[in-house]
Amino acid sequence: MNKAYKYRLYPTEEQKIMFAKTFGCVRFIYNKMLADRLDHYKQTGKKLNNTPAQYKEEFPWLKEVDSLALANAQMNLNKAYNNFFANRKHFGKPRFKSKKTGHYSYSTNNQNGSVRIEENKIKLPKIGFVNIRLHRPLMENSVIKTVTISKTPSGKFYVSILVEYENQILPIIPKNFLGLDFAMHGLFVASDEPNADYPNFLRKAEKRLAKLQRRLSKKQKGGINRQKAKLRVAILHEKIASQRKDFLHKKAKYLADKYDAVGIEDISVKSMSKRKKGGKFSFGKSVADNGWNMFINILEYKLLWQGKSLIKIDKWYPSSQLCNVCGYKNEETKNLSVREWDCHNCKTHHDRDKNAAINIREEARRIA
Repeated sequence: MNKAYKYRLYPTEEQKIMFAKTFGCVRFIYNKMLADRLDHYKQTGKKLNNTPAQYKEEFPWLKEVDSLALANAQMNLNKAYNNFFANRKHFGKPRFKSKKTGHYSYSTNNQNGSVRIEENKIKLPKIGFVNIRLHRPLMENSVIKTVTISKTPSGKFYVSILVEYENQILPIIPKNFLGLDFAMHGLFVASDEPNADYPNFLRKAEKRLAKLQRRLSKKQKGGINRQKAKLRVAILHEKIASQRKDFLHKKAKYLADKYDAVGIEDISVKSMSKRKKGGKFSFGKSVADNGWNMFINILEYKLLWQGKSLIKIDKWYPSSQLCNVCGYKNEETKNLSVREWDCHNCKTHHDRDKNAAINIREEARRIA
């Protein structure tokens, strides 16, 4: 099995320069190879199989960085290129990478110990030993496969380490189930737990964020003060993202430890979050903030590590319409404004979301 670890890096000034050079070379080789492929296809109608090695003679400075980082850039381009030609409806044409995003990264592979951790340092190809905050050790008897070095817009460096280990986790027979109903403003409503009550970190920081962005817009382009203002905005965005991840990880850990199986509806948050505004579609800020898809991914792998399962219910299952007591189907609840209702058959009073979560739990129990 594979498992990923993420640590903070503390490179020296020389190492920061080398990281910046590698980021630039990886971006350059990706854009150069993509441009040549597009030109070749436009002229001949055929695919071009170019490699980074072909450009090292023309651009000798490419030899100064890790060759495996360039090879991984080629692999990423191949994947994007092949996906586009295989299914143009779902995959767009590969786009050039911009250096103005503020977020940079590259990946490299471990070959014969080229990547290893010794004490509180990690050895990286062409970089050397870099100080690392090793807040938790790697799993015993695990082998480092790949590492991804990234730099955030606020200037922080991180390394994500993918390790491979042998650990046969036997699936358990689920006994206690939980149903989760997606909530646009509160993340989820649970069948047997209190509501998530997501703190809305983005909305709480909106005024401060708007103030910083106004200051940024008034700074002269290319000036030092603009760089400082841009850094303040990036730091605030990073804080919001960190708060969100921390909240989602803690919620997922609690549920994965307590329940054997968790049922959710297999919904498309992207389509649900779209709302009509001025004749155009825009994403709901609350949906974008609560990170439902991120939460589901975290919850799924935390369950799998313990031999437990995440059960996805068909999106057309009428969880909000069925009475969880007698099974009566109330068509009136198709109207989303109906938040509470009384069953016409057994007279039970229902909260729309709590009732849906209970129905999802029972459907997950039936499927399991």
